[in-house]
Amino acid sequence: MRAVRFHRYGEPGVLTLEDVAEPHAGPGEVRIRVVATSVNPIDWKVRAGHLAAAIPTTFPAIPGADAAGVVDEVGDQVTGVGAGDRVFGLTRAGAAEFAVLPFSARLPGPWSFEQGAAAGLVSVTAMAGLEALGDLDGRTLLVEGAAGGVGSAAVQIALARGARVVGRARAEHHDYLRTLGAVPVAYGETPGGIELALDTAGAGTLAELVALTGNAARVATVADYNAATLGVTLVEPLARASAHLAEVSWLGQAGDYTPRVEASYPLEKIADAHAHAERGHSQGKIVVVV
Repeated sequence: MRAVRFHRYGEPGVLTLEDVAEPHAGPGEVRIRVVATSVNPIDWKVRAGHLAAAIPTTFPAIPGADAAGVVDEVGDQVTGVGAGDRVFGLTRAGAAEFAVLPFSARLPGPWSFEQGAAAGLVSVTAMAGLEALGDLDGRTLLVEGAAGGVGSAAVQIALARGARVVGRARAEHHDYLRTLGAVPVAYGETPGGIELALDTAGAGTLAELVALTGNAARVATVADYNAATLGVTLVEPLARASAHLAEVSWLGQAGDYTPRVEASYPLEKIADAHAHAERGHSQGKIVVVV
């Protein structure tokens, strides 16, 4: 099969398209013929070597934490899904013609494969962050970094759970946040009445968020590894990935969550996709079509 690999850390140009052996589904896994994958911050940070100490890489490596496609192989102990089903979910090597998914759910009918590829990791991360904050119904939540992949997922999911959502983002993203149903505010603004806060940006604002909410227990982060020094919860996004993907699938089917694709690249241009994602300030996700 064709797959993108990198044999050393470096700039996006280290990504090369190669012929490699196909993977196969193990117990509890499904294999899909990949239609699309996406570029998460963790993908380009691992490729660049920024996370070498925390996430050691065995070379050559295939990037891609998300994938969407059609099931063609089902491992032992898997129930409720079969060959030919359209699914999305999490993988360790999505930038390939075939990928094995240890966590997956049915692709909602309203979504394209590209939207499914944009949803997996960001949606389970958002779900885990919101779950750490408890009941959202009737409460006012500030989402830090609200226009990004995780942030925009968190905004929509929180609204579906009955929260009033204030989304903090750059001014050029405010119209987008309004379309999602959030009240946009700029970085540096300190709105009153904030009861809960979810940090998806990791930009060093946790102390401010604790001050806004009045209690570190009312703040969670998915991106700031200094959380413990302030008593803030640092979320483990994969702890309940299967349950969260199933809920995301239901929300997508109901029209309560729609992943945003900012740009789409062919597999042959994945280096350009990584460069685009690395520049930051995206609305939603960068997708790669296989």
